[in-house]
Amino acid sequence: MVDFSVAIRTYNKADQIPPILEALRSQADTKSISWEIVIVDNNSTDNTADLIREYQVNWDCSFPIKYFFEPTQGASIARKRAIQEAQGELIGFLDDDNLPAPDWVAEAYSFGKMHPEAGAFSGQIHGKFEVEPPPNFRRIASYLAIIERGDKVFSYNTRKGRVLPPGAGLIIRKQAWLDCVPSNLLLLGPVGKSLGLKGEDMESLAHVQNAGWEILYNPKLHIYHEVPAWRFERDYLLSLVRSIGLAQHHIRMTRAKAWQKPFILPVYLFNDIRKAITYFIKKRKEIATDVVAACEMERLTSGVISPFYLWRNASRKPS
Repeated sequence: MVDFSVAIRTYNKADQIPPILEALRSQADTKSISWEIVIVDNNSTDNTADLIREYQVNWDCSFPIKYFFEPTQGASIARKRAIQEAQGELIGFLDDDNLPAPDWVAEAYSFGKMHPEAGAFSGQIHGKFEVEPPPNFRRIASYLAIIERGDKVFSYNTRKGRVLPPGAGLIIRKQAWLDCVPSNLLLLGPVGKSLGLKGEDMESLAHVQNAGWEILYNPKLHIYHEVPAWRFERDYLLSLVRSIGLAQHHIRMTRAKAWQKPFILPVYLFNDIRKAITYFIKKRKEIATDVVAACEMERLTSGVISPFYLWRNASRKPS
């Protein structure tokens, strides 16, 4: 019986895997926990497979490293494969640019046992920035999966204004996923070097939440997200935010109750257009020079476009 699985999805980041494995090797207070590391290689073309094999040969810890190759690219596909292969009752996800705090495994396992009502939970994600973030970065920090939401436990089910947590650092109860999350998710997330349509984590969690499970925030869980300089470039940030905004309508429809769905488009569309126009009038002078303002404007406009973009792409799919 495995208590806890650490699932790492990776794509062409062989140089970033060793620090993660060393951080997991040195986890504290895990002697009473049966756990494992599951690595899903999402079609890497670098030396990721060789690196993991070398680690497996020389690994002297009681918890094993397991390696799986997933040729179909997409963040949600890699996570689905990790769920299938992981043996733990609880599965903690790390991306290949995340470093867990020394007590991350122990705290995640303990919290999961204390809260059996939680289908999933997450904690704080702190940025390790290669360069100084732009002014007012906090306003868009969550788009880069930087999450610092205070020092109190809370439920996302009752904090309606809180966006559901990202997949980085997320702990999922395996049975909740198997029972609630469909196999054919629409949003793939990053596909290779392409961002795809973001929001794959929220789509999965929405299904878990809709089934009555709690989604909790535990401030004692800490991971550190390495953010290279290029991720602050204007073109990248705008592309990232656009990919999130274009998925907005699907997330709303997934989270909505059946009786709400006929009213979602007109109600939200009116409100989204109002917000976009108001923001543009207020910030039009800043948008050209302030990357944070430009991202906020892009998020609003792509949200307006979202239902029409999704419908157009659906109509282009072969029947």
